[in-house]
Amino acid sequence: MSYEPKYTITTVLLAKVESAAALRERIRGASVELSWIPALQKETRSRNAHASTAIEGNPLTLEQVRNLEGRETLAGSDKRSQREITNYFSGLRYLEKHSDKKNVRHEDLFELHRTLTDGVMDQGESGCYRTIKVRVGRYAPPDPEMVSGLMFELLEWWNQAAVKLSPILSSAILHYRFESIHPFADGNGRVGRALGLWELYRRGFDTHHVFSVDEFYWEDRQRYYDALNEVRRSGEDLTGWLEYCAEGLCQTLERVWLRILALRVHSDTKLVLRPKQEQLLQLLRARASLAPTEIWAALNVSRQGAMNLMRPLLDAGLMEKVGGKKTGRYILSDPKATTRQQG
Repeated sequence: MSYEPKYTITTVLLAKVESAAALRERIRGASVELSWIPALQKETRSRNAHASTAIEGNPLTLEQVRNLEGRETLAGSDKRSQREITNYFSGLRYLEKHSDKKNVRHEDLFELHRTLTDGVMDQGESGCYRTIKVRVGRYAPPDPEMVSGLMFELLEWWNQAAVKLSPILSSAILHYRFESIHPFADGNGRVGRALGLWELYRRGFDTHHVFSVDEFYWEDRQRYYDALNEVRRSGEDLTGWLEYCAEGLCQTLERVWLRILALRVHSDTKLVLRPKQEQLLQLLRARASLAPTEIWAALNVSRQGAMNLMRPLLDAGLMEKVGGKKTGRYILSDPKATTRQQG
């Protein structure tokens, strides 16, 4: 018997799915300018590797993760933390290499698990389903003798029924069901989030591999865990989880669009957003407008430091000042207007 997910397409979920699909089309339309893709792909790999491992407790900062890509060691941090990051980079390369794979087998999951957990397993064996009972907080996943059969059903659903759904939904369903089965002794969180990303790749939703959805989960880890647990409390009804994941994908796509705009400022100049600049843009999106004093207080920088961060964003047309000299506030620019000005 194949796995059959239970959920309801609510008006909230439908609106979020439609919003994510529209944002994706806007990003896809921008892909005619191929020059921005490599820089955005590199940044996305770093953000995915940082966020997914940070959820599991990895202490490395985003800047350290950026510096670690392509290197074997990083001064000032422990070897295990570094190994988790380099493993995740390898796992992302595995997903990119197999992004057009039509049918995923158990062996493919074993290979991905080995790649992500090599040398960092706390229990069990890398690359094979667990033979021990495990607990995730208060949740007790299925007994080990049930794992193979449940994963067979999940793979059957993924390879056959999932293609009938929007990839926004199928990636979220796959993510949750994998985590509920918890088929490996260790590393399930990283693998489950990677599988959700892989589905977006396989279905052509993230054609250029520039979405870092794991950032959304990491920024409010408690909400992420609560959303997973709520499915169990509601009798395996996935509706709330799907709404949550669709919200995360919308937020991710909005961030990608801002990064694209920054990279497209001028044909000969690429603006790569610094962390505090991206933080500022996110604050403006959340609060609609900010006074100058609110900006430097929120970013924990001096007045001059704030202006140094803001000036490139103002020049790029990503944000603008409205109001008088003394009462002026800063807002996000209309992305469509910015694109028209650049064109």
